[in-house]
Amino acid sequence: MDFIDLKSQYLASRELINARIQAVLDHGQYIMGPEVAELEARLAAWTGARHCITVSSGTEALIVALMALGIKPGDEVLTTPFSFIATAEAIVLLGGTPVFVDVEPDTCNLDHRLLEARITPRTRAIIPVSLYGQPADMDEINAIAARHGLAVVEDAAQSFGASYRGRKSCNLSTIGCTSFFPSKPLGCYGDGGALFTDDDGLADALRELRVHGQSRRYVHTRIGVGGRMDTLQCAVVLAKFERFEWEIEQRRRAAACYDDLLAGLPGERLAKVACRPDRSSVYAQYTVRVRERERLQAALHAAGIPTAVHYPLPIDSQPAYAHWAGPDGCPVAARLAQEVLSLPMGPYLDRPSVHRVAEALAQALAQAGEPAQVQVA
Repeated sequence: MDFIDLKSQYLASRELINARIQAVLDHGQYIMGPEVAELEARLAAWTGARHCITVSSGTEALIVALMALGIKPGDEVLTTPFSFIATAEAIVLLGGTPVFVDVEPDTCNLDHRLLEARITPRTRAIIPVSLYGQPADMDEINAIAARHGLAVVEDAAQSFGASYRGRKSCNLSTIGCTSFFPSKPLGCYGDGGALFTDDDGLADALRELRVHGQSRRYVHTRIGVGGRMDTLQCAVVLAKFERFEWEIEQRRRAAACYDDLLAGLPGERLAKVACRPDRSSVYAQYTVRVRERERLQAALHAAGIPTAVHYPLPIDSQPAYAHWAGPDGCPVAARLAQEVLSLPMGPYLDRPSVHRVAEALAQALAQAGEPAQVQVA
C-alpha cells in the first residue's frame, strides 16, 4: 500500500497527461508558454478569484505574496506554529518576525480567539494555514485583520478545492497561496504553486515580482525573484485538473469510510481531526490523534501500512526558529506534535484498503489493553 498512490493517478490520466506534455515539447515554449496563461485562467474561474498567478512553488507563492504586501525587516506577521516550515520561512527570508499563535486542538488550525492579544503596532499581516485540507476560521480572521488594518494571506498549500461558507479556498482573503507539489490534492510532477487575489494592484505586483520585478522586458520596477512556474508543470496540472472534482469526491468518500470505521474505537486513545460543518476538506491528509504514536506506527508498519507525521516538531521549537517562540509557547501545538498520525489517503484508496488500515489500527490499540473493534459497514 502506498501512502499516496501517484502511480494509479497517472495511469487514470496517462493519455491526457502525455498529450499535454507532448504539446509543450512540440511548441518548445518551456517558459511562460501558452499553458501558463491557460492554467491561470482556469484556476481563477474555478476559485472565483479575479486573478491567478502561477509561481515556481508553494513556498515561492508565500514569499512573493509577502513581497507584494511590502513586508520588510522588523515587520511582524502572525501565523501558526503547526505547519510545514515554509509558512514561517517566507516571513523570515524577508526579514520579518514570525509571531506564533497557538492552534485549536480539534482542527489543528490557527485559533482566531488568540490573535488580537498578539497584535502590536509592528504587526502587518496574518498567515492562517488551511491544514490537512480544511480552511481555518477565515471570516473571523478577516474581521480581526480589518479592525487592525492587516492583510491576510491564506496558506492553502493543502486545501485547494476545499470550500468555506460557500466560497473556495484560495479566494477567502487578501491573497491565497497554494502548492502543486506532487503529493498535494492537485499536484504537478515537480514543484509549482499559485497565488490568487481580487485586488488588481496586488495582481500586477505579483506578476512583476515573479519575473525579477519586470514591468516589461528588461525594465525592472521592483526587486523581484525568478519565480515562474514552467510550462511543462502547468501542462501536467491542466491534464490532472480534468479529473480533479471527481478525485475530491473520492477523497471525501475515503475519509467518510475512515470516519465510520474508526468511530467505535476508544475515544480517549484516538480522535480524528474535526471538520467544521460550515466548510469542507479535500483531505490532503487524513489525520488522527493517538497516544503511544511510535508503538502504533510500528504496528502499522509491520502490517505493511505506511503512515506519516505532519508535523513532529512545531515551528517555534525548530532549532532555527526557537528564538522567536513566545514566552508561554504554544502548548496545544506542542501536544499535537506528539499525537498526530496521518493515515494513507488519496482518490485511488479503495474501501477494502481503508478497512485494512482501520482494522490494523484497531488491533494495535487492542494490544495496549483497550477493547477495540472495527464495525464493517
